[in-house]
Amino acid sequence: METLDLKKSINFKPDKISRDMLSDKPEMRIALMCLNPGQKLEPHKAPMRLLMYVVEGKGTFTVGDEKKEADEKTCILCEPMVSHGFEADKGQKLVVMAVVTPVE
Repeated sequence: METLDLKKSINFKPDKISRDMLSDKPEMRIALMCLNPGQKLEPHKAPMRLLMYVVEGKGTFTVGDEKKEADEKTCILCEPMVSHGFEADKGQKLVVMAVVTPVE
């Protein structure tokens, strides 16, 4: 059994987003991203399915042309090749776990 302790992986950097690859397997990749207030992951596209899970904090998520404010314990899903990103624009830190799976 593999266990991921997210608390131990949360790490903030003052000048850029902290990214930690928690698991990198062909069938599923899991990354943890930590953003200080004002930091942003610019919208981009990827050829995979994506689940973004808010571990801590609050921020604004973009999927395609839609924007959604989300806080702790919220999941945002994104289909392949749809633009997605998020930002810590609510005056607090934001921790997001991204789970990516390939498209068959």
